[in-house]
Amino acid sequence: MSAKIIDGKAFAARVRAEVATHVARLQETQGLTPGLAVVLVGEDPASQVYVKNKGIQTREVGMNSYEHKLPAETPEADLLALIARLNADPAVHGILVQLPLPKHLDADLVINAIDPAKDVDGFHISNVGLLGTGQKAMVPCTPLGCLMMLRDHHGSLSGLTAVVVGRSNIVGKPMAQLLLADSCTVTIAHSRTKDLAEVCRRADILVAAVGRPEMIPGDWVKPGATVIDVGINRIERDGKGKLVGDVHFDSAVQVAGAITPVPGGVGPMTIACLLANTLTACCRAHGLAEPEGLTA
Repeated sequence: MSAKIIDGKAFAARVRAEVATHVARLQETQGLTPGLAVVLVGEDPASQVYVKNKGIQTREVGMNSYEHKLPAETPEADLLALIARLNADPAVHGILVQLPLPKHLDADLVINAIDPAKDVDGFHISNVGLLGTGQKAMVPCTPLGCLMMLRDHHGSLSGLTAVVVGRSNIVGKPMAQLLLADSCTVTIAHSRTKDLAEVCRRADILVAAVGRPEMIPGDWVKPGATVIDVGINRIERDGKGKLVGDVHFDSAVQVAGAITPVPGGVGPMTIACLLANTLTACCRAHGLAEPEGLTA
């Protein structure tokens, strides 16, 4: 029996449509247009593609898009000065600095220079602390997208056993905090976990975010479990390049109850949740009710 495929592309389209509806209402009732500023330093090809896609999707939902492209050799002081100007600009509700940064720039220093209320990536140490203590925070986009899909599939997550494989600050740790806040029993596992296969087999919800191609085979999956595959790895197979997740899809799909594919699963949700976060930041900045279902 094959698992239900959780279509992240279709889900992301629904999220973007909801965001667009809320943006139109803000413009009509409040005269407000949410604004997202994206800062790109250097010419990393993948980053250029991401920034271009973010700009397109931002404008499609009716938001203002502000793109700042800086040379790779930009001094740290100049980048921090730009962030300070964006922090002070009332037309900018969300600020995103595209990672990775050139090696001479301190990414932690740069991220923590962003106003936490405008930190739509959710990486600022203040947002990390707020999320960890169950307070209102800006939530990292990828884990937020995973949570939305899980809530949509399960309804309530209360009482379910969740295993997150991966302990990164960007996905693993915030994912665990979000699941804990939804009353799951949560284990954070990783590549050095003893008896990792057995730990995974206990999971009603298995989130794979370890960055290793097809590391988790189908026989590590509990029958009927929901598998969220965050990994996106480029490999060569039969002489051709292919994108695969951290889960061996062909074997896991035979065991799981539901699973996200790669590509077309978690990936499209990340930009959709970036737009949702920008909308949320705008509403919070103006003391307006937050849109339901678009944040944690």
